[in-house]
Amino acid sequence: MAAVSLAPRALYQEVAELLRQRIFKRELEPGSWIDEMKISEEFGISRTPLREALKVLAAEGLVTMKVRRGAYVTEVSEKDLSDVYHLLSLLESDAAGVVAERATDAQIKELQALHKELEAAAGNRDKFFAINERFHMRLLEIAGNRWRDQMVADLRKVMKLNRHNSLLKAGRVRESMLEHRAIMEALSHRDTKGAVKKMQEHFRNGLEAAA
Repeated sequence: MAAVSLAPRALYQEVAELLRQRIFKRELEPGSWIDEMKISEEFGISRTPLREALKVLAAEGLVTMKVRRGAYVTEVSEKDLSDVYHLLSLLESDAAGVVAERATDAQIKELQALHKELEAAAGNRDKFFAINERFHMRLLEIAGNRWRDQMVADLRKVMKLNRHNSLLKAGRVRESMLEHRAIMEALSHRDTKGAVKKMQEHFRNGLEAAA
């Protein structure tokens, strides 16, 4: 197999991103052992940048390092998933309340445009979830707390380890779209309490679908 062409940024960061995408796409399954020698040969790199990349993924919770056994793709337990959704619900519902109260009209229109894209993508699960993430991350940016943004970004990486399970639940994409519609309605009407409540319901239903 030909070596993968890497961008000129820090090598370990590029390797980390390549592995991260393989994990999200299930090319590296949860619980699977990461064969360092095979990947080093495939990427045409030494083991040093690969190990640095694995440390990055371990810090994100995507990889678990086991003494004398190497690196494994993290398996998410029911408790892990419940904890992640609980924290995301707290953080993102708070952000939704802030946006409902403080966002400019232009920012609300931007979220409305993203929501229209989301509804148009309801027939394509991968596209739907990509736009869904853009909506959530933009809402957080508008709320304007960089510490919360970083926490949510890390938690969402762990959530992605299980996202395909939730995607497979019959009707979940439509349910999620309707929940987003309710969130957007609350934001548009500057309903702070409603935005908080609807975002909490969104994550509660998401956890039920993912469990």
